[in-house]
Amino acid sequence: MRQAIIDLQASRIRDVANAGLGRSDVLAFWFGESDEVSPDFIRQAAIESLQSGETFYAHNLGLPELRQAIAAEMQLRHGPQVVTERIAVTSGGVNALMLAMQALLNPGEQVVVVTPVWPNLTSQPVILGADLRTVCLQPQHGRWTLPMEKLLAAVTPGTRLLVINSPNNPTGWTLSRAEQQTILAHCRRTGTWILSDEVYENLYYLPSANRCAPGYLDIAAPNDRLVVAHSFSKSFLMTGWRLGWLVMPADMTGHMGKLIEYNTSCASVFVQRAGVAAMQRAGEVVPGVVAQMQACRDRLFAELSSIPGLDTAVPDGGMYAFFSIPGLTDDVLTAKRLVAEAGLGLAPGSAFAPQAQGWLRWCFASRDLERLGEGAGRLRRWLGKL
Repeated sequence: MRQAIIDLQASRIRDVANAGLGRSDVLAFWFGESDEVSPDFIRQAAIESLQSGETFYAHNLGLPELRQAIAAEMQLRHGPQVVTERIAVTSGGVNALMLAMQALLNPGEQVVVVTPVWPNLTSQPVILGADLRTVCLQPQHGRWTLPMEKLLAAVTPGTRLLVINSPNNPTGWTLSRAEQQTILAHCRRTGTWILSDEVYENLYYLPSANRCAPGYLDIAAPNDRLVVAHSFSKSFLMTGWRLGWLVMPADMTGHMGKLIEYNTSCASVFVQRAGVAAMQRAGEVVPGVVAQMQACRDRLFAELSSIPGLDTAVPDGGMYAFFSIPGLTDDVLTAKRLVAEAGLGLAPGSAFAPQAQGWLRWCFASRDLERLGEGAGRLRRWLGKL
């Protein structure tokens, strides 16, 4: 066994969740997924595919009709430069991110990751033997902001890859257009690739001309050193399907197909059929999901704002509340106590960065607003007993 694998940090989210799995009395908000099932027409597309016998391999890059459907939807959001030839279908967003890193990173090369962030984005470079550096967002009154000077100083001509997740998991921080332009111009000067994890781009709650968060594809040239990762999981309610995609320079796509062959060969055909159905009705599905997410966000933060002492701020994007409780610095212990004593399942902040020790993440994606209200009530009552 490689030492790098032995040394990997086990998921602290799972550590907390394992303490409460199987308990019917626990309200679980620890994982990053909605409790609403995929729309029926998406499930039916997969069923019809299976019933018709589509149980064989597909093209490494994905079904042509799915790539075309993705391109059509991406063009609505980001313009005509996002053509089919730049798209590769992947077996989930996790797979998309790992494929991008495998394609770009050699052992020992430097990668800079903006944190706090979903732990996979800092663990994947380590698995590949890269030299990991991090730049941490800074909390101010519950809202996390980017220290631009520190980031630009960290990204040098010796930096092979910069990894950014916006809208961010767990903080909800979202890059502004001006910040994107500054970072892109800097990385052009240093020759650094950007891997932009934009799986939450639709879950954006500020006014936007293209109904999504600012994306790098809006401002980058087709041949820029930019790879963007996306997923069906969040805004199509398809977490368990394991379907995502990458957008990259066109001259990279064929090589990505080779890499997919040696990882998964291809995404399952029946899953891709579900993806085609989802994309063809994205204009119907996504706005409804976003409206529900925003209602969940607003309900939860109305509840949290009434609890004295919490340090939090309403996020512009994503599906998480990220907050700290003054005086409770061991977030893993706090999360486990909440499970055991309050029946409330949250994720510990230190799972996302050492600097987020003492913070907690609450996934507010739910079909039931009252469930969020009950969860907040349990937190309020538990704090009242301390």
